[in-house]
Amino acid sequence: LKTDQDGKIPPAIYTLSRVVFYLIIVLGIVIAFSSMGIDFTKLAIIAGALSVGIGFGLQSVVSNFVSGIIILFEHNIKVGDFIELDSGLKGTVADIDVRSTIVKTLDNLDIIVPNSELVTAKVTNFTLNDPLVRIHIPFGVAYGTDKELVRKAVLEAARRVDITYDDGAKRRPQVWLVGFGDSSLNFELVNWVNPKLGKATPGSWMAVYTWEIESALQRYDIEIPFPQRDIHIKESLRDKLDPTELPEQL
Repeated sequence: LKTDQDGKIPPAIYTLSRVVFYLIIVLGIVIAFSSMGIDFTKLAIIAGALSVGIGFGLQSVVSNFVSGIIILFEHNIKVGDFIELDSGLKGTVADIDVRSTIVKTLDNLDIIVPNSELVTAKVTNFTLNDPLVRIHIPFGVAYGTDKELVRKAVLEAARRVDITYDDGAKRRPQVWLVGFGDSSLNFELVNWVNPKLGKATPGSWMAVYTWEIESALQRYDIEIPFPQRDIHIKESLRDKLDPTELPEQL
């Protein structure tokens, strides 16, 4: 099949090819039965008698078949799209059949997903319409750190990643102070990404930006804190303890 400039098969052409493929199969079966002299009237009667029992036994198959037809004609999920299922599975859609869809994961594993799961459950499609996506990368720094220095370092880190999108207006990298943790000031890098600008896939975005942020914080000698706890002993309890068992700093 002919692909477009992004290397993907146009959805309309892919759907038409699948429909024609199954029509040819059905037509071939009909011609084969006709050549063998099978009476389709009698065959229809037998099929009608068995349909009730088969229907109960093949409910999931029928459900997946109908779901596959819906996927092929709705085009909400297309070959080449990067999706994330409600179960946490992430990958690129490699093929769509009437019963199942093949999803190729970041580890190059082919996962066969029933079509009914794609229709009835929540599916995140990273490449459905607008390729631009905004992501949030959390990180923390020690209390007392210059916030403006943190902003400068992390924005530099964001711009070192080739998929970072910056239009200089609303869609630009930002650093937000989002909370006060037990041991750190909690920040987020709020960043727009465009997958078409680089080779990083959605599944690796967090790792790529976290790597650059840590490197930038080290260059500016900004401390990344670790959890700390202060222990305070009440005077009444101190009097009951054996002085010889107390640490020297107490």
